[in-house]
Amino acid sequence: MAKILEVNDLCKTYITNKRQNNVLRNVSFSIEKGEMVAIMGPSGSGKSTMLYTVSGMDSLTAGRVLFDGRDISAMKPNELAALRLDEMGFIFQQMYMLKNLSILDNIILPARQSKSGNLSAKEKLERGKALMRKLGIIEIADNDINEVSGGQLQRACICRSMINSPKIIFADEPTGALNRQSSNEVMNELCKINAEGTTILLVTHDIKVAAKCSRVFFIVDGNIKGEYNLVGTDERANERALNNWLLEMGW
Repeated sequence: MAKILEVNDLCKTYITNKRQNNVLRNVSFSIEKGEMVAIMGPSGSGKSTMLYTVSGMDSLTAGRVLFDGRDISAMKPNELAALRLDEMGFIFQQMYMLKNLSILDNIILPARQSKSGNLSAKEKLERGKALMRKLGIIEIADNDINEVSGGQLQRACICRSMINSPKIIFADEPTGALNRQSSNEVMNELCKINAEGTTILLVTHDIKVAAKCSRVFFIVDGNIKGEYNLVGTDERANERALNNWLLEMGW
């Protein structure tokens, strides 16, 4: 299977009060198209920094990141912005949406901003509605963002991440602000999207979430300490096996 993401010797360093903070240290890994991979690790280990750096949301200090064969670390800012808009989707723990727009208008905003493709404004609107129907939230299309539940809002964020038919979705703690029922609903939708062919790389601290993935990276002090491959369809068995492995890793 072809690789969609190749990361080689990635380093990320911040300078704070004239001191170097090496958040990522020579990180290397690859993800194949259609995979769903989780990044886990203790607080401050570099999980979110790794997600933001490999997606081009943050610059790298050293190393190389290839997205679908293209070196994003060598791209100009406008090229990288267009790539993120048209070929990547993003979901965050904090569900950022514009307060002056309805849920549907928030969802289709990236499609309106995109300069690629040849969809009309009406077709973009219909795609947004189709995604909302697919995720079971069409009834909140005209609502303001403060008129819906957290689970509904996060599913709307998934719709927004899918509006431009991305090749990969990057998700940073997508269920972190949700209760268990809403978390399960959101993860079920992400699993469906993944089953349809969209690659997903997510950061999570939740074993139940990670157990739905095909692989798990465990990161400590800016390094990938271990990698676990999940097999089979028994979710409880996967959770137990993953939990045991994480304990061995020092979770």
